[in-house]
Amino acid sequence: MNADFDVFIIGGGINGCGIARDAQGCGLKVGLAEMNDLGSATSSASTKLFHGGLRYLEFFEFGLVKKALVEREVLLKNMPHISWPMRFVLPYHHSQRFDAETHTSKLLATFMPWMKGRRPAWLIRLGLFLYDHLGGRKILPATRTVNLAADAVGAALNPKFQRAFEYSDCWVEGSRLVVLNARDAANRGADIMTRTKVISAVQQGGLWQVTLQGPDGTRREVQARMLVNASGPWAKEVIQGTLKINSEQSVRLVRGSHIVTKKPFDHDKCYFFQGTDGRIIFAIPYETDFTLIGPTDQEHADPSDPPVCTLEEQTYLANFTSQYFKTPVTQDDIVWTYSGVRPLYDDGATSATAATRDYVLKVDGRQAPVLNVFGGKITTYRRLAEAALEKIMPFFPATDGPWTAG
Repeated sequence: MNADFDVFIIGGGINGCGIARDAQGCGLKVGLAEMNDLGSATSSASTKLFHGGLRYLEFFEFGLVKKALVEREVLLKNMPHISWPMRFVLPYHHSQRFDAETHTSKLLATFMPWMKGRRPAWLIRLGLFLYDHLGGRKILPATRTVNLAADAVGAALNPKFQRAFEYSDCWVEGSRLVVLNARDAANRGADIMTRTKVISAVQQGGLWQVTLQGPDGTRREVQARMLVNASGPWAKEVIQGTLKINSEQSVRLVRGSHIVTKKPFDHDKCYFFQGTDGRIIFAIPYETDFTLIGPTDQEHADPSDPPVCTLEEQTYLANFTSQYFKTPVTQDDIVWTYSGVRPLYDDGATSATAATRDYVLKVDGRQAPVLNVFGGKITTYRRLAEAALEKIMPFFPATDGPWTAG
């Protein structure tokens, strides 16, 4: 059957562009439509980190963390021009108490009831030891213990913090990463269409008849042998509204907001702060003169509602960091805010636990199939694209194998 494209991708975030690059490099003819600009939603509103997810170790999500840590090394080698190592400082004090329960806290309380609500230093050090070694770390330096009274990173902190643990993770230019994936896909022959909305897609004669609306309002039709729904927060709307597929698969939308403040410290290292509510936030040097603080973690009902960092979230982040910094962060210190929506695969659980934060790929149909992409994060986007190609390849037996790791 003749078609304009083998694979047509809906969504130009990091997942869509990563899949486009991988698929085009495997020998498939790829088209991609993004209704706004590349990376304009979730991909541009992250905390800009390549990280393994240290806090997921508390939920015993060792496989999830290992996969991200292995990928962190691959990406550092592949794109040193837009990513670089950073050191994260985790302050510790024995009086800290935490209300939220995790798998680790429950286990600790079972065998050592007097430890309820605590994360003892030895437990944090054990977690960081695993974080150092799960991914076969080769490039980044290992964890070390810091005397905050003698180290420059302690100058900005509340004097009660005398000790900290310093470990490695990475920063990435997130939006640039999306664009570079799209550009490489286009250089290899993919058709990348920005400000182009998929109005509808109908199965007909074993193909998808896709109606597109361009930036000038003009509509046209293209044909594809397979669709990939990589629309992120709009995944459910695309399945039920655009594709008219009766499916219960869905995503849970979580809003992550950040504040950018005047610099409360003057060095190039980051802070990893733990909250009594079980949340963690980062304080990261940002654009030379500022500090990036976040994210929050709030339910977001409708992907069409622009995410905004609310006054409540701004206050939460300022109060959170003020528990750690010597000089409190106030509303007057905030110079800018931004917010994005993360789509987590909705497995029916009552809360967005670590288990739902890995990506999930589902193929629907056989004659004119569609691959729905749920979740994912910037650190593992390349692995997600490889996994997507594993789902796509059975429909295109002559496709070349994996190639992007190098």
